[in-house]
Amino acid sequence: MTKTINDVYMQLYHRFKEADDPQPSLSARELTACACRVDKDRTAEWGHIYLDDATVDYAHLLCDRCLDGEPLAYILGEWDFYGLTFRVDRSVLIPRADTERLCELVIERARQKVSPRILDLCCGSGCIGIAAAHTVGDARVAAIDNSEGALRITRENARRLGVQNRLVAVYANVLEAPPNSMGQFDIMVSNPPYVTRTEMHELDRSVYSYEPHEALYGGADGLDFYRAICQRWSGLLVPGGVLLFECGWQQATQVAAIMDEHGFSGIGITEDLAGVPRIVFGYWSSAS
Repeated sequence: MTKTINDVYMQLYHRFKEADDPQPSLSARELTACACRVDKDRTAEWGHIYLDDATVDYAHLLCDRCLDGEPLAYILGEWDFYGLTFRVDRSVLIPRADTERLCELVIERARQKVSPRILDLCCGSGCIGIAAAHTVGDARVAAIDNSEGALRITRENARRLGVQNRLVAVYANVLEAPPNSMGQFDIMVSNPPYVTRTEMHELDRSVYSYEPHEALYGGADGLDFYRAICQRWSGLLVPGGVLLFECGWQQATQVAAIMDEHGFSGIGITEDLAGVPRIVFGYWSSAS
């Protein structure tokens, strides 16, 4: 029997619902649109478009992969963050809503400057720096990662979102000293690897089996990158420049102590959009 796009959507919806997917409607809609190569926002038309059997089978194959634990974002090859759609693959972490508040804070501070320079450390997909450049028209961003795959994705996202002329993606290891001639920055932001050794073994299978471990593991106590950034990279901030971190839900006090130890002032902790104390910020002193 010939099926419409809406028929396939309903089939996938019921499969996700029976599997206790937390968002069966979203998962079914995204996969249906992907498999059928249609606009996910024009669902009113889906009841009038008929599909061949191969497309129906392909939609169910994608659903099989998702139900087997593969993240939806990697199947789709893209994910939404801060109102923008970012290309993703298994070389980068999937952008998460937890990080949107950090992005907001970066943008708020960038808007207070003229032609602000932003340094995005451990950039991954580039979502933070690119969202800031997209929102603040005179911002310039340097995005740093030690993964060539991540830098490739960052450059692609910058092109797709039209900020490639104001963003440079640079290969560097954040645990080491910065490259020469980086210049100075008004804002430094990082959502670094912060999963502890113990937590790595407790991660959900969809994370542990698919997302890049080098973008997750932050050392035995999860704080290696915070120490390295404060010790080795803070000198790239202009006097009074701000450093903003995302951290694990139990790490904020420890990260604030590391910043204090390395000469930051005005240190604060704020919550993400879910009310979790996940963001730590502080200001670099000219006397440091």
